[in-house]
Amino acid sequence: MSTQAVAWALCLGAAISLAPAARAAEPVDSRALPAPGASRDVPVATDVRVGGDDKQTRFILDLSQKIDLAAFTLADPYRVVVDVPQVTFKLPAKAGDQGRGLVKAFRYGLIMQGGSRIVIDTKGPVRIDKAFTLDAADGQPARLVLDLVATDRDSFLRTIALANKPTRTAARNSGPAPKDDNDPRPLIVLDPGHGGIDTGTKGLNGENEKEVVLAFAQTLRDKLLVSNKYRVVLTRDDDTFIPLNERVRFARQRGAALFISVHADSIPRSEGQAEGATVYTLSEHASDAEAARLAESENRADVIAGVDLTAEPNDVANILVDLAQRETKTFSLQFARSAVGELKSTARLHRNPLKSAGFVVLRAPDVPSVLVELGYMSTKDDLKALTSPAWRAKTADALAQAVDTFFGPRLAAGAGGAAR
Repeated sequence: MSTQAVAWALCLGAAISLAPAARAAEPVDSRALPAPGASRDVPVATDVRVGGDDKQTRFILDLSQKIDLAAFTLADPYRVVVDVPQVTFKLPAKAGDQGRGLVKAFRYGLIMQGGSRIVIDTKGPVRIDKAFTLDAADGQPARLVLDLVATDRDSFLRTIALANKPTRTAARNSGPAPKDDNDPRPLIVLDPGHGGIDTGTKGLNGENEKEVVLAFAQTLRDKLLVSNKYRVVLTRDDDTFIPLNERVRFARQRGAALFISVHADSIPRSEGQAEGATVYTLSEHASDAEAARLAESENRADVIAGVDLTAEPNDVANILVDLAQRETKTFSLQFARSAVGELKSTARLHRNPLKSAGFVVLRAPDVPSVLVELGYMSTKDDLKALTSPAWRAKTADALAQAVDTFFGPRLAAGAGGAAR
């Protein structure tokens, strides 16, 4: 037996002898998945390994119990996406950072309540030869097995066109039903960036942006609710991935009067040092190179999570290509200026604190929207502030005051939150 064959056999272990004939992968029905909070019933992924070469590669995930899966491929960049019921990932540190054979790297996480996702970056076009799961047997754990075979680009794209039609399950967001016309208070939608499989930027000590911004958005929500002048809802209130277009749709369907997306930036060491908060509004032309870089990075969130944007409905596609309405842009800029003014007293500001760029989440044509970068995860002093409950509280107070300033004239005039 060749050295390569020995390595392949060691990686696959018992999965080779137990592997059944490939069965068609069916989309997961979210209604049959564990309810949020039913953690004792959630399968646990305990180990993962990859074996093979540049022609044929096998991916194996050890599990506490057998699960269903749906696997499909996406192009540009080449990816294999595996959707499964909600899984608790207890894999070795840095699992997925490096691959083998056809696999460049992979990532995993919660993509919605009741559903998890594994995204495998491949070195080129691949075909899913087999995708199946095995029951635990002979002292071996249950396993998810994925066999990938190298192919050419034309065949890869043909497969996508013919077969890649997985059921798309809308992310279930917390919050009120669309448009509560019986409550005249303005509805403010807070959008903590990233979530689930998309961790966002990393701090100097491994802190995740998705956790930092969720904690801040929850604090800001609580501050706003105290006055009882507003209704406030978050696009996500847990570690769930939500596509960018879904965030836009979430705000529009509920008749939001203001949309605030919360993020924390990071820059490579090679680009020097940067610090301070920045407030962004929508523009098709970025105010500077840094704004353009950030917008491009944030707009790739759906690519990171393996979402096929070509399947979006036409109404959302139109939102993304049309310019925001002039009146809405004016209101957005008005709030952004107020936010910068209030943040001066509590937070360190970027040297150019008011910027614009083409962020997808700011493209609702009828909802005033801003994106707040609280600071830089890559800067020591900023990171210390971002992870401080005291800083979080006083900065949330400042943004709450900006909200009061923005809606003050409308509330006084009895406009009932119509910010447009």
